[in-house]
Amino acid sequence: MHKSTFEEEINKTGKLIYTNVGDSMMPLIRQGKDLLIIEKVNGRLKKYDVPLYKRDSGQYVLHRILKVRKNDYVICGDNRWGREYGIQDRHIIGVLTGIIRDGKEISVNDKKYKIYVHLWCDFFWIRAFILRTKHFIKRRLK
Repeated sequence: MHKSTFEEEINKTGKLIYTNVGDSMMPLIRQGKDLLIIEKVNGRLKKYDVPLYKRDSGQYVLHRILKVRKNDYVICGDNRWGREYGIQDRHIIGVLTGIIRDGKEISVNDKKYKIYVHLWCDFFWIRAFILRTKHFIKRRLK
C-alpha cells in the first residue's frame, strides 16, 4: 500500500488532517494529542499564519510567520526563539486552519485563538527571554 506524502494528500483532497511530532508549537499544539487541519494555500500568506512547509533538506515544519517580506517569510515556532529566514512560497505546502483538541475544533478565526497569537507574537522578545532562560537553567542542571 502506498503511503501518500503531505503534498500528495493536499493536492488530492485540498486538506490534510494529522497529528504533529515535536514541541516547537507548544503551548498551542500538543505533540501527539491535537489534530491539525491544514488546507491548500491560496496566494501569499500573512503575518501570524502557520504554514506547513518543507525545508530544502526535506524536513517538514509547522511554524508561525512573524514577518512577510517581498521574497520570503520570517518564521518561528511558538516554543522557539530562533527565527528562520528564507522560507519562500515554493516551500509552503499548506496552512493551518484549525486544531482539534479533545474532540472540539478551534478555528484560526476564533477570538481566543487570535488573542493568544497576538499576546504570544507581539511580545516576542519577552517570550524569547523566557525560553532562553529556561533552556539555560535546564543545561546548568544537567
